[in-house]
Amino acid sequence: MKNLGFTLATVFAVGFGGMAAAQEFRLTFAHVLTESTPNARAAETFKAEVEKNSGGRIAIDIRPAAMLGGDVEIIEQTQMGLIHIAIPPTGNLANFNEKMYLFDLPFLMADEAAMMRLLDGEVGAEMLATLESNNLMGLSLWGAGFRQMTNNIRPITGPADLAGTKMRTLQAPAILATYRAFGANPTAMAYAEVYNGLQQGVVEGQENPFANIYSMKFYEVQKYLTVTNHSYHTYAAVMHKPTWDSLPDDLKKVVQDALVVGRDAGRTYTAEDEAKIIAEIQDEIEILELSPEGREAFIKASEPIYEEFRSKITPELMDRAIAAAKG
Repeated sequence: MKNLGFTLATVFAVGFGGMAAAQEFRLTFAHVLTESTPNARAAETFKAEVEKNSGGRIAIDIRPAAMLGGDVEIIEQTQMGLIHIAIPPTGNLANFNEKMYLFDLPFLMADEAAMMRLLDGEVGAEMLATLESNNLMGLSLWGAGFRQMTNNIRPITGPADLAGTKMRTLQAPAILATYRAFGANPTAMAYAEVYNGLQQGVVEGQENPFANIYSMKFYEVQKYLTVTNHSYHTYAAVMHKPTWDSLPDDLKKVVQDALVVGRDAGRTYTAEDEAKIIAEIQDEIEILELSPEGREAFIKASEPIYEEFRSKITPELMDRAIAAAKG
């Protein structure tokens, strides 16, 4: 039996016509999300699809809620084959692949339609293909909705309101650079540590989509939330490349199709949950919408980020991504 970097059980059955072999692939799927979040539920949808459509030839073991480490640790373990499937934020993947900076450019995607044009189209597929150089097979682009800003200092109506604010971000260079451009004092911090960081004043604010703000109860330790929709919180569904290569073609199709089903389920769950979340937390945290003038001020302040990361993403790819997002 070959050492394929994952658990592989082979069961042999002997019939009158000779010997037939059936293989069972047991794959670990790790993520940092708590089990009530849309994408954690979408991971369960993916698992059900794979196990049903593979006729039991593939079993998926999900390890949620950072059981196997934070996003960066999960990426590293997936590269090594200790984890087989993951959905890390593209912001964290940018530490391994500079082209992934693209998805963290602020205000790149104006709405859901722009997001789908970019992520599900040719540019998204090209971005996923670049991950093969990182020993990862990029299979689809998931997401948790648009990110919003919260803090304990003042309502955020424009970039000037972020001046000096200690903002927690992903360990993602483009996001850190963005908040520096907005005048904030950004700090990278693991997702699981953010609640305590906010509670203890190590950081004063953070950015996340509604599902994460709600599931991690950040609204309990924050005073203000501004609906900025400044960046789509994109995940890349990836597999350990040698594990992917070891699957027969029919099972590759099962996994790929199931990841698209999971992606779409996550988007549906996210849309359904956001209105409920706003209604539930509005008495716990002050919520305001970013005005058109405030949005324009943020977009203007974001221009240096596009220039800073243009050569890393490549100018041609950035231009095509902007065009795709605009439609």
